[in-house]
Amino acid sequence: MSDDRTMLTEVATGLFRDLCTPEDVVAAEPTGWSERLWTALSESGFPAVSVPEEAGGSGGDVADACALLTVAGRFAAPVPLAETGLLGGWALAAAGLELPEGPVSVAVDRPDDAVELTGGRFSARLSRVPWGRRSTRVVAFAESGGQRFVVSAPTAAATVTPGRNLAAEPRDTLVWDDVELADDALAPAPTGVDTEALRLRGALARSAQIAGALARVAELTVRYTGERQQFGRAVARFQAVQAHLVTIAEEAELARLAVEVAALNARPDPSFPDVAAAKSAAGEAATIAARASHQAHGAIGMTKEYELGQLSRRLWSWRDEFGGERHWSRELGRQLAAEGADALWPRISTGLVGA
Repeated sequence: MSDDRTMLTEVATGLFRDLCTPEDVVAAEPTGWSERLWTALSESGFPAVSVPEEAGGSGGDVADACALLTVAGRFAAPVPLAETGLLGGWALAAAGLELPEGPVSVAVDRPDDAVELTGGRFSARLSRVPWGRRSTRVVAFAESGGQRFVVSAPTAAATVTPGRNLAAEPRDTLVWDDVELADDALAPAPTGVDTEALRLRGALARSAQIAGALARVAELTVRYTGERQQFGRAVARFQAVQAHLVTIAEEAELARLAVEVAALNARPDPSFPDVAAAKSAAGEAATIAARASHQAHGAIGMTKEYELGQLSRRLWSWRDEFGGERHWSRELGRQLAAEGADALWPRISTGLVGA
């Protein structure tokens, strides 16, 4: 890891440790939002990491953003950090649109979404928008006159129906009805800035958050089983529990490595094979490690106040967002089959481009 990235993660870890304790996460659940945390992150420039400085961002690359998101996942941060920078900020900056003050979200391209752009008038129904009710703008793609546009839709002009995922994070439905867009809210989308590219970034972002959460799950489980006594000795000394600890450690490391490879290979953008492998690995790891950690913890793992329950519900939510492991495994298999047998080993053996 580069010195700058190491410093970024160290500073971010200190900030989250102070402002995103398990008690803070519980307190934020009724709204799914921590104003205090978001303010501190914004003052540090963290939401705009990976967005070029000349576009109003904080600079850095995809690997920097993923390192930051891994830390955020570790602390179950109730803020749209991924959506504001790596996803929405990227699309806005690429199209030459201004990055707004406050949080940004994105349309996640669900089958029941509908978008219509006629001239400068915008109508849309977007569902499961992360932190939609808390966002200043929602970034969406729209077609008009045979051209694709990036839209920076003001949430103040939308009707919002609140929703949430299993982790109590906002996933809202927003409707715009024939809204006139300002000139600075609409621009042609450059080549490569489209729904598929956004989905890749979203899948990588969730994979990074999963990797961070899994690292913390491993720590919690080692600590708990080392402290918990049964029959006069720590339960971590029982062979069955040791098997759970090994499984959790293996899955956490697998997810971390897959995310690191995909992030470092994103020069400048994430690639389909890397992200498909990372999301598949992270999604499967989330299922296996969460199950093993709850078996090792027993009933305490399901309590709302204990960290494991907070992290598990996010793991179960994030593994399915922007495509679950089955989706990405299937799509990766299709691409490999289309490329032919001679391309299989080069794909498997591709490693890190560099730090």
